[in-house]
Amino acid sequence: MLTAIDLINRKKAKNKITMITCYDFTFAQIINASNVDIILVGDSAAHVMHGHSSTLKINTEVMALHISSVQRGAPKKMIVGDMPFLSYRKSLTTNMTNMEKLMKAGAHALKLEGADGNLQLIQHAQQSGIPIMGHLGLTPQSVHTLGGYKVQGRESQAQKLLKEQCLQLQDAGCFSLVLECVPHTIAKEISQELEIPVIGIGAGPDVDGQVLVLQDMLGMNPGFQPQFLRKYLNGHDLILKAINQYQHDVVQEKFPNISESYT
Repeated sequence: MLTAIDLINRKKAKNKITMITCYDFTFAQIINASNVDIILVGDSAAHVMHGHSSTLKINTEVMALHISSVQRGAPKKMIVGDMPFLSYRKSLTTNMTNMEKLMKAGAHALKLEGADGNLQLIQHAQQSGIPIMGHLGLTPQSVHTLGGYKVQGRESQAQKLLKEQCLQLQDAGCFSLVLECVPHTIAKEISQELEIPVIGIGAGPDVDGQVLVLQDMLGMNPGFQPQFLRKYLNGHDLILKAINQYQHDVVQEKFPNISESYT
């Protein structure tokens, strides 16, 4: 299993890092047998597992449940857990209590969004033995202040601020960070400037690694096709076909047959 230090060494060696989301035991078992480096138990579970329109709906207790399920299924993988909306924006005691819950559920590191207002907490968490992954660019928990799910960092002033915040996260003790939906040119500059790995989603090919939502790359939602997404399977149609074949076999009295029955 990789550690935070291993990932920094990966960057030094110019070896790409792969991360994928997962939220349940069954898929975790499959990923555990794969070559992927890191599992992110993301607050995107609010979308893909619970049907919410944003990540704001999920809480620490639900995240802990997902993390514990994934940890049991993927004991060989590094597991990063997302800190849900507002769970790290209250008192230090409350913030650390929420972090403790997710770490004890099975996370090896935690991810939180944004730099402003988080730097002292990141330092305290890191000093307390909790590796922290940052997240900048499009930060879904700030969807209302960002005005929607938009590419970030197109203007020069926004790019300057983004670079400053990346350096702040590194200086605060983050061992890596996610850059989401930013122009590939600025992502490349940031990756080259930082000593910690930059993992991109919609940030182009020149960062230190990539992350995708599992259900997205498996093609489970035909209507979701952002520019950055490559689908590696037509999962929706394949599973639908299998379900309909099962229904057909039952109706046509083809399932179960004698060999599938007890004597």
